[in-house]
Amino acid sequence: MSEIKNRYDFMLVFDVKDGNPNGDPDAGNLPRVDAETGQGLVTDVCLKRKVRNYIQLTKGAEAGYDIFVKEKAILNNEIGAAYQKLGIDLTKPPMDATDGKKRNKEGQGQGGEITSARQQMCKDYFDIRTFGAVMSTGANAGQVRGPVQLTFARSIDPIVTLEHSITRMAVATDAEAEKQGGDNRTMGRKNTVPYGLYVAYGFVSPALANQTGFSEEDLGELWKALAGMFDQDHSAARGLMATEKLIVFKHATALGNAPSHKLFDRVQIVRNADVAVPRSFKDYTVVIDKSSLPAGVEVIEMQ
Repeated sequence: MSEIKNRYDFMLVFDVKDGNPNGDPDAGNLPRVDAETGQGLVTDVCLKRKVRNYIQLTKGAEAGYDIFVKEKAILNNEIGAAYQKLGIDLTKPPMDATDGKKRNKEGQGQGGEITSARQQMCKDYFDIRTFGAVMSTGANAGQVRGPVQLTFARSIDPIVTLEHSITRMAVATDAEAEKQGGDNRTMGRKNTVPYGLYVAYGFVSPALANQTGFSEEDLGELWKALAGMFDQDHSAARGLMATEKLIVFKHATALGNAPSHKLFDRVQIVRNADVAVPRSFKDYTVVIDKSSLPAGVEVIEMQ
Protein backbone atom coordinates (compact mmCIF):
# COMPACT_ATOMS: atom_id res chain seq x y z
CA MET A 1 0.00 0.00 0.00
CA SER A 2 1.27 3.46 -0.96
CA GLU A 3 1.41 6.13 1.72
CA ILE A 4 -0.52 9.33 1.08
CA LYS A 5 1.84 12.30 0.95
CA ASN A 6 -0.42 15.00 -0.49
CA ARG A 7 -3.30 16.95 0.95
CA TYR A 8 -6.51 16.91 -1.10
CA ASP A 9 -9.54 19.20 -1.03
CA PHE A 10 -12.49 18.29 -3.21
CA MET A 11 -15.96 19.34 -4.29
CA LEU A 12 -18.73 16.82 -4.95
CA VAL A 13 -21.46 18.20 -7.21
CA PHE A 14 -24.55 16.02 -7.55
CA ASP A 15 -28.21 16.47 -8.38
CA VAL A 16 -31.62 14.97 -7.74
CA LYS A 17 -34.66 14.96 -9.98
CA ASP A 18 -38.13 13.99 -8.75
CA GLY A 19 -36.81 12.37 -5.62
CA ASN A 20 -36.03 12.81 -1.94
CA PRO A 21 -32.23 12.90 -1.55
CA ASN A 22 -32.21 12.80 2.26
CA GLY A 23 -35.42 12.70 4.27
CA ASP A 24 -35.62 14.11 7.79
CA PRO A 25 -37.25 11.57 10.15
CA ASP A 26 -38.04 14.37 12.60
CA ALA A 27 -40.11 16.16 9.92
CA GLY A 28 -42.18 13.34 8.45
CA ASN A 29 -39.28 12.35 6.16
CA LEU A 30 -39.52 15.63 4.23
CA PRO A 31 -36.39 16.60 2.27
CA ARG A 32 -34.01 18.49 4.53
CA VAL A 33 -34.14 22.27 4.05
CA ASP A 34 -32.36 25.29 5.50
CA ALA A 35 -35.33 27.11 7.02
CA GLU A 36 -33.78 30.55 6.47
CA THR A 37 -32.63 30.25 2.85
CA GLY A 38 -34.81 27.45 1.48
CA GLN A 39 -31.73 25.63 0.21
CA GLY A 40 -31.81 21.84 0.32
CA LEU A 41 -29.47 19.91 2.60
CA VAL A 42 -27.99 16.42 2.50
CA THR A 43 -26.07 15.29 5.58
CA ASP A 44 -22.50 14.04 5.55
CA VAL A 45 -23.77 10.84 7.18
CA CYS A 46 -26.05 10.22 4.19
CA LEU A 47 -23.16 10.62 1.75
CA LYS A 48 -20.87 8.38 3.80
CA ARG A 49 -23.58 5.72 3.83
CA LYS A 50 -23.59 5.68 0.04
CA VAL A 51 -19.80 5.40 -0.06
CA ARG A 52 -19.94 2.50 2.38
CA ASN A 53 -22.60 0.74 0.33
CA TYR A 54 -20.57 1.18 -2.86
CA ILE A 55 -17.40 -0.22 -1.30
CA GLN A 56 -19.31 -3.11 0.25
CA LEU A 57 -20.81 -3.92 -3.14
CA THR A 58 -17.63 -3.62 -5.19
CA LYS A 59 -14.85 -4.58 -2.74
CA GLY A 60 -16.58 -6.31 0.14
CA ALA A 61 -15.15 -9.74 -0.69
CA GLU A 62 -11.56 -8.48 -0.48
CA ALA A 63 -9.55 -8.50 2.74
CA GLY A 64 -9.29 -5.06 4.28
CA TYR A 65 -12.44 -3.73 2.64
CA ASP A 66 -15.09 -4.83 5.10
CA ILE A 67 -17.50 -2.18 6.37
CA PHE A 68 -17.85 -1.58 10.10
CA VAL A 69 -21.07 0.49 10.11
CA LYS A 70 -23.31 -1.62 7.91
CA GLU A 71 -26.96 -2.56 7.98
CA LYS A 72 -27.93 -4.68 10.99
CA ALA A 73 -24.34 -4.85 12.25
CA ILE A 74 -23.70 -5.39 15.97
CA LEU A 75 -20.68 -3.18 16.48
CA ASN A 76 -19.52 -4.60 19.82
CA ASN A 77 -19.31 -8.05 18.24
CA GLU A 78 -17.05 -6.64 15.52
CA ILE A 79 -14.79 -5.03 18.13
CA GLY A 80 -14.64 -8.26 20.12
CA ALA A 81 -13.70 -10.19 16.97
CA ALA A 82 -10.63 -7.96 16.55
CA TYR A 83 -9.37 -9.02 19.98
CA GLN A 84 -9.98 -12.67 19.12
CA LYS A 85 -8.01 -12.24 15.89
CA LEU A 86 -5.13 -10.80 17.91
CA GLY A 87 -5.30 -13.71 20.37
CA ILE A 88 -6.04 -11.44 23.33
CA ASP A 89 -8.17 -13.11 26.03
CA LEU A 90 -10.14 -10.38 27.75
CA THR A 91 -11.14 -12.70 30.61
CA LYS A 92 -7.52 -13.02 31.81
CA PRO A 93 -4.90 -10.55 33.04
CA PRO A 94 -3.06 -8.63 30.29
CA MET A 95 -0.24 -10.60 28.68
CA ASP A 96 1.99 -7.51 28.74
CA ALA A 97 2.83 -6.38 32.27
CA THR A 98 3.01 -2.77 31.11
CA ASP A 99 -0.77 -2.94 30.54
CA GLY A 100 -1.33 -3.75 34.22
CA LYS A 101 -1.03 -6.76 36.52
CA LYS A 102 -4.76 -7.40 36.46
CA ARG A 103 -7.64 -6.62 34.17
CA ASN A 104 -9.52 -3.59 35.44
CA LYS A 105 -12.79 -4.74 33.86
CA GLU A 106 -13.34 -8.21 32.49
CA GLY A 107 -14.18 -8.20 28.80
CA GLN A 108 -12.47 -4.86 28.10
CA GLY A 109 -9.06 -4.13 26.67
CA GLN A 110 -6.63 -1.75 28.33
CA GLY A 111 -3.36 -0.02 27.64
CA GLY A 112 -1.51 -1.29 24.60
CA GLU A 113 -4.26 -3.82 23.90
CA ILE A 114 -6.58 -1.01 22.86
CA THR A 115 -3.93 0.35 20.51
CA SER A 116 -3.47 -3.09 18.92
CA ALA A 117 -7.23 -3.56 18.54
CA ARG A 118 -7.62 -0.11 17.01
CA GLN A 119 -4.89 -0.87 14.47
CA GLN A 120 -6.53 -4.19 13.64
CA MET A 121 -9.89 -2.51 13.10
CA CYS A 122 -8.29 0.05 10.77
CA LYS A 123 -6.64 -2.75 8.84
CA ASP A 124 -9.85 -4.74 8.41
CA TYR A 125 -12.45 -2.00 7.79
CA PHE A 126 -12.34 0.51 4.95
CA ASP A 127 -14.79 2.92 6.53
CA ILE A 128 -12.85 3.10 9.81
CA ARG A 129 -9.54 4.00 8.21
CA THR A 130 -11.38 6.41 5.90
CA PHE A 131 -13.96 8.20 8.05
CA GLY A 132 -12.89 7.14 11.54
CA ALA A 133 -15.10 5.59 14.22
CA VAL A 134 -15.95 5.58 17.91
CA MET A 135 -15.16 2.07 19.15
CA SER A 136 -14.93 2.71 22.89
CA THR A 137 -17.94 0.48 23.63
CA GLY A 138 -17.91 -3.24 24.37
CA ALA A 139 -14.38 -4.63 24.38
CA ASN A 140 -13.11 -1.09 23.64
CA ALA A 141 -10.90 -0.38 20.65
CA GLY A 142 -10.69 3.34 21.31
CA GLN A 143 -11.49 6.06 18.80
CA VAL A 144 -10.21 6.84 15.33
CA ARG A 145 -10.28 10.25 13.67
CA GLY A 146 -10.65 9.64 9.97
CA PRO A 147 -8.49 11.34 7.32
CA VAL A 148 -11.49 11.93 5.04
CA GLN A 149 -14.04 14.47 6.19
CA LEU A 150 -17.20 15.61 4.37
CA THR A 151 -19.47 18.59 4.92
CA PHE A 152 -23.24 18.73 4.53
CA ALA A 153 -24.24 19.19 0.90
CA ARG A 154 -26.21 22.35 0.14
CA SER A 155 -28.23 23.10 -2.97
CA ILE A 156 -27.18 25.97 -5.23
CA ASP A 157 -30.72 27.36 -5.39
CA PRO A 158 -33.66 27.06 -2.99
CA ILE A 159 -35.63 23.86 -3.48
CA VAL A 160 -39.35 23.25 -3.58
CA THR A 161 -40.76 20.26 -1.73
CA LEU A 162 -43.74 18.62 -3.40
CA GLU A 163 -46.14 16.32 -1.59
CA HIS A 164 -47.89 13.65 -3.63
CA SER A 165 -50.82 11.46 -2.66
CA ILE A 166 -50.27 7.83 -3.62
CA THR A 167 -52.63 4.87 -3.63
CA ARG A 168 -51.99 1.20 -2.95
CA MET A 169 -54.65 -1.08 -4.44
CA ALA A 170 -54.55 -3.42 -1.45
CA VAL A 171 -54.90 -3.48 2.31
CA ALA A 172 -52.93 -5.34 4.95
CA THR A 173 -55.69 -6.99 7.01
CA ASP A 174 -59.21 -8.40 6.73
CA ALA A 175 -60.36 -5.74 9.19
CA GLU A 176 -59.23 -2.96 6.83
CA ALA A 177 -60.99 -4.63 3.89
CA GLU A 178 -64.23 -4.97 5.87
CA LYS A 179 -64.04 -1.35 6.96
CA GLN A 180 -63.77 -0.22 3.32
CA GLY A 181 -66.50 -2.54 2.10
CA GLY A 182 -64.11 -4.38 -0.20
CA ASP A 183 -62.69 -1.28 -1.89
CA ASN A 184 -59.27 -2.25 -0.53
CA ARG A 185 -57.30 0.94 -1.07
CA THR A 186 -54.57 2.44 1.08
CA MET A 187 -53.67 6.10 0.76
CA GLY A 188 -50.21 7.48 1.45
CA ARG A 189 -47.89 10.42 0.90
CA LYS A 190 -44.65 10.83 -1.02
CA ASN A 191 -42.36 13.86 -0.90
CA THR A 192 -40.04 14.86 -3.73
CA VAL A 193 -37.79 17.66 -4.93
CA PRO A 194 -38.50 18.49 -8.62
CA TYR A 195 -34.84 19.35 -9.12
CA GLY A 196 -31.90 20.34 -6.98
CA LEU A 197 -28.17 20.71 -7.64
CA TYR A 198 -26.13 20.13 -4.49
CA VAL A 199 -22.50 20.74 -3.52
CA ALA A 200 -20.57 19.04 -0.71
CA TYR A 201 -16.97 19.71 0.26
CA GLY A 202 -14.40 17.17 1.35
CA PHE A 203 -10.88 17.03 2.75
CA VAL A 204 -8.15 14.38 2.89
CA SER A 205 -5.47 14.70 5.59
CA PRO A 206 -2.17 12.82 4.97
CA ALA A 207 -1.24 13.01 8.66
CA LEU A 208 -4.41 11.25 9.74
CA ALA A 209 -4.20 8.87 6.77
CA ASN A 210 -0.82 7.66 7.99
CA GLN A 211 -2.30 7.02 11.43
CA THR A 212 -5.15 4.87 10.11
CA GLY A 213 -3.38 3.23 7.17
CA PHE A 214 -5.55 4.96 4.57
CA SER A 215 -3.50 4.53 1.38
CA GLU A 216 -3.33 5.87 -2.16
CA GLU A 217 -5.13 2.69 -3.22
CA ASP A 218 -7.91 3.45 -0.72
CA LEU A 219 -8.08 7.00 -2.03
CA GLY A 220 -8.55 5.66 -5.55
CA GLU A 221 -11.48 3.55 -4.34
CA LEU A 222 -12.94 6.62 -2.61
CA TRP A 223 -12.87 8.60 -5.87
CA LYS A 224 -14.61 5.71 -7.65
CA ALA A 225 -17.24 5.55 -4.92
CA LEU A 226 -17.98 9.28 -5.02
CA ALA A 227 -18.29 9.20 -8.81
CA GLY A 228 -20.45 6.08 -9.03
CA MET A 229 -22.26 5.65 -5.71
CA PHE A 230 -25.61 7.02 -6.91
CA ASP A 231 -25.68 4.54 -9.81
CA GLN A 232 -25.71 1.73 -7.25
CA ASP A 233 -28.30 3.35 -4.98
CA HIS A 234 -31.36 3.80 -7.17
CA SER A 235 -34.77 3.67 -5.52
CA ALA A 236 -38.22 5.05 -6.22
CA ALA A 237 -37.91 7.35 -3.21
CA ARG A 238 -34.67 8.98 -4.39
CA GLY A 239 -35.73 9.57 -7.97
CA LEU A 240 -32.85 10.25 -10.33
CA MET A 241 -29.60 11.13 -8.56
CA ALA A 242 -26.17 11.41 -10.13
CA THR A 243 -22.69 12.77 -9.49
CA GLU A 244 -22.25 15.53 -12.06
CA LYS A 245 -18.81 16.80 -11.06
CA LEU A 246 -15.98 15.69 -8.80
CA ILE A 247 -13.39 18.47 -8.64
CA VAL A 248 -10.18 17.71 -6.73
CA PHE A 249 -7.47 20.14 -5.64
CA LYS A 250 -4.24 18.22 -5.10
CA HIS A 251 -1.53 19.87 -3.03
CA ALA A 252 2.17 19.20 -3.52
CA THR A 253 2.74 18.92 0.22
CA ALA A 254 1.14 17.19 3.19
CA LEU A 255 0.22 20.46 4.90
CA GLY A 256 -1.16 22.01 1.74
CA ASN A 257 -0.13 24.94 -0.44
CA ALA A 258 -3.25 27.13 -0.14
CA PRO A 259 -6.32 27.50 2.09
CA SER A 260 -9.12 25.18 1.01
CA HIS A 261 -11.79 27.90 1.03
CA LYS A 262 -9.73 30.01 -1.37
CA LEU A 263 -9.50 27.07 -3.76
CA PHE A 264 -13.22 26.34 -3.52
CA ASP A 265 -13.92 29.98 -4.38
CA ARG A 266 -12.34 29.32 -7.77
CA VAL A 267 -15.29 27.12 -8.69
CA GLN A 268 -18.40 29.04 -9.67
CA ILE A 269 -21.69 27.25 -10.35
CA VAL A 270 -24.20 29.64 -11.85
CA ARG A 271 -27.69 29.16 -13.21
CA ASN A 272 -27.88 30.10 -16.88
CA ALA A 273 -29.42 33.51 -17.50
CA ASP A 274 -32.19 32.18 -19.74
CA VAL A 275 -33.36 29.61 -17.17
CA ALA A 276 -36.13 30.70 -14.82
CA VAL A 277 -36.68 27.33 -13.12
CA PRO A 278 -33.79 24.84 -13.31
CA ARG A 279 -34.74 21.25 -14.06
CA SER A 280 -31.42 19.71 -15.15
CA PHE A 281 -27.66 20.04 -14.77
CA LYS A 282 -27.57 21.61 -18.24
CA ASP A 283 -29.36 24.62 -16.76
CA TYR A 284 -26.15 25.50 -14.89
CA THR A 285 -22.65 26.48 -15.93
CA VAL A 286 -19.62 25.32 -13.94
CA VAL A 287 -16.53 27.51 -14.31
CA ILE A 288 -13.19 26.61 -12.70
CA ASP A 289 -10.66 29.43 -12.55
CA LYS A 290 -7.36 27.68 -13.25
CA SER A 291 -5.42 30.86 -13.90
CA SER A 292 -2.68 31.86 -11.46
CA LEU A 293 -3.18 28.82 -9.26
CA PRO A 294 -1.11 28.87 -6.08
CA ALA A 295 2.24 27.15 -6.55
CA GLY A 296 1.99 23.46 -5.77
CA VAL A 297 -1.78 23.16 -6.38
CA GLU A 298 -3.19 21.02 -9.19
CA VAL A 299 -6.84 20.87 -10.28
CA ILE A 300 -8.16 17.46 -11.30
CA GLU A 301 -11.64 17.01 -12.78
CA MET A 302 -12.60 13.39 -12.14
CA GLN A 303 -16.16 13.57 -13.40
